[in-house]
Amino acid sequence: MTSDLRGRELTEQVVRSFAETPDPRLRQVLESLARHLHAFVNEVSPTIEEWEAGIDFLTRTGQTCTDVRQEFILFSDVLGVSMLVETINDAETPDATDSTVLGPFHMVESPARALGDDVSPQSRGETTVVRGRVVDTTGRPVPGAVIDVWQANAEGFYDVQQSGVQEVGNGRGLFRADEEGRFWFRTIIPAHYPIPTDGPVGELLVATRRHPYRPAHIHFIVDAPGYRELTTHIFVAGSEYIDSDAVFAVKDSLVKSFEPVDSAELAADFGVTAPFRLAGFDIVLHTESED
Repeated sequence: MTSDLRGRELTEQVVRSFAETPDPRLRQVLESLARHLHAFVNEVSPTIEEWEAGIDFLTRTGQTCTDVRQEFILFSDVLGVSMLVETINDAETPDATDSTVLGPFHMVESPARALGDDVSPQSRGETTVVRGRVVDTTGRPVPGAVIDVWQANAEGFYDVQQSGVQEVGNGRGLFRADEEGRFWFRTIIPAHYPIPTDGPVGELLVATRRHPYRPAHIHFIVDAPGYRELTTHIFVAGSEYIDSDAVFAVKDSLVKSFEPVDSAELAADFGVTAPFRLAGFDIVLHTESED
């Protein structure tokens, strides 16, 4: 009997237990989960102690989550699952801007800002302007598109990581594109940084001798009525760890040059002082009617 349960009998019993699930998608997910999870357990043959260690790891991962930190997303990130989900969904919208991972720090509401505002007024670093257009897959502008931006400072910390040093909202901004789909904002070049390593995910990285670093980047969520929401980044070309992102999120199309600009005239247009850095990022949204 034991050998039968180790084989297919137990797995099929579990699969059959979901047969009356009303939601067909939920039933499909649970049946597949049961089969793959049982296959994994049969493959690695864990001891009771190893099983308990796994349960403890997942328990502590949940206990580490707070209102400003999502350890389970971090766990998904370092296993490449977040990026795999993004890649699968990207295949449905090949003409849109590539998406990438949300990351664990989109945990607070970004303050509404006017086009051209500084998203990082409390951060020291190289003055930078990011500009671009939001368009659809035919190149037509998407006026009024909402652009949510967040980033680390030049020391590699997000606002929620430095209570008392950065106010919540520093490094964040919520913008609306103009009638031509254009957007622009001021900031500083963010630093590369380590993902949080003081929790279970950090223990996993140490045990596997993996580094925790992400290359420098700025996050975006872009949305507009009638379009599919896009979660993406731009990565700073030449940043350290650009070829070994701890969460596997770099896509070549999202690596952008932050070019030095000496023009006083162009600086005045953006309300900054030369020299400064300028990065361009045009964003293509997929319309829901294309689905």
